[in-house]
Formats: sequence, C-alpha cells, structure tokens
Amino acid sequence: MAQTQHFPVGPFTAVDPVVDRMRAFRSAWHPADGVAVFNRVYLTVTEEIGHAIEAGTFGDRRAAATLDVRFAQRYLAVVEAVGSGARAPACWRPLFHYRRHPGVRPLQFALAGINAHIGHDLALAVVDTCRTLDCSPAELEDEFDRVGDILVLLEERIREELMPGPDLLEVADPLTHLLGCWSLDRARDGAWLAARSLWQLRRLPGLAEEFTERLDRSVGLVGRMLLTPLARP
Repeated sequence: MAQTQHFPVGPFTAVDPVVDRMRAFRSAWHPADGVAVFNRVYLTVTEEIGHAIEAGTFGDRRAAATLDVRFAQRYLAVVEAVGSGARAPACWRPLFHYRRHPGVRPLQFALAGINAHIGHDLALAVVDTCRTLDCSPAELEDEFDRVGDILVLLEERIREELMPGPDLLEVADPLTHLLGCWSLDRARDGAWLAARSLWQLRRLPGLAEEFTERLDRSVGLVGRMLLTPLARP
C-alpha cells in the first residue's frame, strides 16, 4: 500500500489538506459510485470535526487534530494505492469491488466504508497518533470519545438522508435486517480495544502484525455482508 503522507498538524489548519483531497475525489467520481458515496459522508464528518476543533470543543486541540489527520490519511492512502493498481486492504476490498454494483444501495456503500474506516483504520490511527505525540492511548481517550460522539450524530444524519422512505422500506425489506446487524457504537468500542491491544503489542512486532492482519480480515468480512446486493439490477 502507498506510504502514508504526513500533513502539518496544527490546531486550526491541520484538517484542511485532507478536506481538499476529499473534495477533489468528490469532483472526480460519479455520484453513484459506491466509494464516492462514502467519500461524501466522510468529507462531511471531517469538516464537522475540523469545525469542532476550531471552536474549542476538544480539550486538547493538537491531539484531536493529529488523530483526525492520521485517521483520514489511512483512507486517502488506500484510495491512492488502488488508483495506482495496488490491491486494497481486506477491510476496504468489498467497497472497491462492489462500488459500481447496481444492486447495492447508497446507504450500504456508506456504512461499508464507515465499517472499514472505524473497524480497522481508527485503531491504527490511534497508535499512529500516540507515536507522533509520544503519549499512550489512555491520554487520547477524551479526544477519541468526542470524535466518536460526532460520528454517532453524523451516522444518524446519514441514515436519515440515505434511508429509503417509509413507503419503500418495510419491515420485510432485507435492508431493515441488514442495518440491524451493524452498530457504530460497537465498532467504535472494538476500535478502542484494538488500539489498546496494538499499543501493548508494539514491542512484539510479529504479534502486532498478526493482530492487524486478523483485524483487517474480520472487518472485511463484515463489509462484504453489508454490501450484499439487495436491489434488482
């Protein structure tokens, strides 16, 4: 996979470069492209977190900005790697594979991207941030929780915007059951546990690599389930 680029981290301007790149993707991709659907969602999330950092919502602006940028860099690195012909990590592979499938609904694309990014990338971003700031995960817990709270609010908004209307979505609709199988809160809790575990394994690189690979595959399996084609092509 492509090497992660490092943007300047500061309390007010740190998120601007990643926001600019996501806006460039939005302009380049067709709106119906599954990765484009997730990108629009994530752009909104990143802009919202950037505004919260500027407004002083986070107690430690530098820690919040660093975590947000390191988190975004992992998604951007995957996009660049796939664009260069490399294979996506297992957690992202279903979204890139099914991105143009006519039987997958926009909400499924959005949630599959969120699943990959939170279930896998967020844990690694916490470790990246700890190394950058020379701190432990425990010292980032407040920033992690506040970012998570913003994600929960935005997930609710995403479901409202992308969920079919009540006349289209019935109790018997497979999408109803599929959405009930995934929870952002559980994904966030899993990411925090994975981050703490990886931090404890940092002096055992072999085990840390195995843990990361297994996390990647397990999150990818959930993503494949979320992208089960439901609409008739």
